[in-house]
Amino acid sequence: MKLICSVLLLLMLATASQAQSQQNYDVSLIPKNLLPYASTVVRNEEVNIEVKDDDNTVYHIKKAVTVLNKNGDDIARIVLWYNKNNPIRSVKGVTYNEFGKLISKFSEKDFVDQSATASYSLFDDSRVKHFIPSIGAYPYTIEYEYEQRSKQSLNFDDWQPNSSSGMAVEKSTFTFACSPSFKIRYKEINLPAKVAIGSTKDGLKTYTWQVSGIKAFRYEPYSPNEEEYLSMVKIAPQDFKYEGISGSFSNWKELGQWTYDKLLASRRALPTPTIEFVKQLTANITDPKLKAKKIYEYMQSKTRYISVQVGIGGYQPFLAADVDRTSYGDCKALVNYTQALLSAVGIDSWYCVVQAGSEKVNLMPDFPSMGQGNHIILCLPFKNDTTFLECTSQKIPFGFLSDFTDDRNVLACTPQGGKLMHTTSYASPINLQARKASFTIDDKGLLTGNVSTVFKGTQYDNREDMLDEPPAEQLKLFPKFYPAINNLEIENYSFKQDKAILPSITEDLKINARDFATADNGKLYFSLNPLNRSGRAPKDVRNRVTPLYINRGYTDEDEITYKLPASYKPEFKPDNVIIDKPFGRFTMTTSIKAGELVFTRRIQLKEGTYSKDLYVELVEFYQKVADADNFNISLVKS
Repeated sequence: MKLICSVLLLLMLATASQAQSQQNYDVSLIPKNLLPYASTVVRNEEVNIEVKDDDNTVYHIKKAVTVLNKNGDDIARIVLWYNKNNPIRSVKGVTYNEFGKLISKFSEKDFVDQSATASYSLFDDSRVKHFIPSIGAYPYTIEYEYEQRSKQSLNFDDWQPNSSSGMAVEKSTFTFACSPSFKIRYKEINLPAKVAIGSTKDGLKTYTWQVSGIKAFRYEPYSPNEEEYLSMVKIAPQDFKYEGISGSFSNWKELGQWTYDKLLASRRALPTPTIEFVKQLTANITDPKLKAKKIYEYMQSKTRYISVQVGIGGYQPFLAADVDRTSYGDCKALVNYTQALLSAVGIDSWYCVVQAGSEKVNLMPDFPSMGQGNHIILCLPFKNDTTFLECTSQKIPFGFLSDFTDDRNVLACTPQGGKLMHTTSYASPINLQARKASFTIDDKGLLTGNVSTVFKGTQYDNREDMLDEPPAEQLKLFPKFYPAINNLEIENYSFKQDKAILPSITEDLKINARDFATADNGKLYFSLNPLNRSGRAPKDVRNRVTPLYINRGYTDEDEITYKLPASYKPEFKPDNVIIDKPFGRFTMTTSIKAGELVFTRRIQLKEGTYSKDLYVELVEFYQKVADADNFNISLVKS
């Protein structure tokens, strides 16, 4: 009897101990000041990275997130990328209801495991495990932990405690542990707490950051890149090993030098017949830039892009000779191959690492690290005429970067080491859409006429993809481009493409549209601007926190001449409109003479960062533009 009582007592003590160690995730315990704008709350997060050796880094992550509404479901989704060099050691978790009561447990067997190979990838050993909690009611909490190994010490994941808008943080801790001989650099971004440096009982040096009580950022239109206002810590090594290749760097010059020496220098040999071919191809061209253009266009015609993400293929290109033989490669391989072709005719070029995407993200001048870039482009350092090339597209014009890699810092890997450069910037006057139209309206409301539009700069992309479509598909697109013209019929159309370094496309249309003007009580009504409308104004946001940021500017110019039906005139002349703001300007004018009405419209939005207080004026600006764009004019008989 005494033995049974003792056993029961031990079980009760163990249960009590377990209950005390388990955190209470009752939603009512979340501090009220963290709830505004929050769709999720990180209740507790512990991120531990330990460098056990140059080729052995272990990540141990433990995280509990309360999801308040459906907008937070993506945060609750667990996504783990892995391959043979980044295996997952273990993963498990539990879910709780709003009162902190256990709903279910899950483990690695409950995850969906699938290939992460994209359709454009040839070689890619990446896989992904993902788990989506199946919870029928909000709020709920998911708590999980996993361990993952990385067989390298060149790249470390950033710590981002509030990694997206709508996320509040009760508590998050990041600890980086390594041997005292393993030197690192770190960069703290928008972090209220600074690092605490200590050591473990095993003699490892530790760097620890902790934050608590971070309120959620709400999404605000026209905000800067998230790195400008969210919290983050970046880590970079001094000495490292990646795929068996050792290296060391403390600045961009040294990182570029390692990349050139270890990953690039021996990869550009070409077969002799290919070298002789490109020499003959450019034999009659004396201008180095025109010679480079000829070779670039040859490369485009010969190759196609396909992704390669296996092992060191993530950083090292295919051999140029292999690309020459197979006619395919990823961005690294195609840049390396183009370099080899150019070198065969005596033209120097530089392999450049860039963070690509429609948002302009710069490599940080004060913090060199390998993980800041996701794409490779090529630089031709002609004297007073530096030219950048996008080598993965078979149709982009020579020297044009479009909005994928424009206006940002890149790392050029040269024989003398790395150097930061800035790519071509396309300012608002360059990103031009200029349109002229000549229309006739008869007394039955039929519209006939011609429209000619020139697309330049980044607005070149407005029509570039369309050129590859067959005529039947092209015809289907015009009503989508000009939705304000009911019953639009295209009688004839053509495109003229100028593939200069600043390319342009000219679109010429011959159109008609029955019932364009509506007849009512002896009057005709029609839209003064049926060709280019700005759409709705952005959402009004009160008490804005972030600056007003315009990522890319543009200029639209429209002129429409209407020949009015005989004996009709405008019932009244529309007012001219002028709106002038620091971030942009809009004008609309009309003139009437000898049976013709001439409508002009011009809008320019200027890229840049502006005071958050100007956002209200941006909303008003676009609302007034929308009102002007939707103006209907009425014609009466003389």
